[in-house]
Amino acid sequence: MASLHGRPENRVDSLTEYPIHQVNYALNPTLASMRNDRENIIVNLTTTFALKIIAYSEYLEQKGKLVVARQLLRSGTAIGAMVREAQNAESKADFIHKFKIAAKEADETSYWLVLCKEANTYPDPDQSLIAGLEDVSKIITKIIATSKVNKA
Repeated sequence: MASLHGRPENRVDSLTEYPIHQVNYALNPTLASMRNDRENIIVNLTTTFALKIIAYSEYLEQKGKLVVARQLLRSGTAIGAMVREAQNAESKADFIHKFKIAAKEADETSYWLVLCKEANTYPDPDQSLIAGLEDVSKIITKIIATSKVNKA
């Protein structure tokens, strides 16, 4: 029997087969935040998201899906790397530029996750991974828009 997307109901793998469900992603605040004086929500979210991407990418590699696993690993972890770089930006324009790159990486990551979800031979990404990316993308978009307004 086919699903709504025309995919067979019998998936290659179940959602619980990769370790994303088994890992506690609570972060040590001093490791995730750039400054110890206050919590940096976007840094924390992108670090947590990167850890989930690493777990899913490693699972894809175990299943022999090497090309997509590596692309997903690169783009998914680059989001947090650019957000952290932006924390030390040399100017407001540099800050915005780094967040725009993070937004592009988030969009690419979304593309790879959609491919994994829609391909019959790939294990579905966990819904928390997709929801986490949506949350990160919304915040990044809002930071860019707010920074542009405050720049003027």
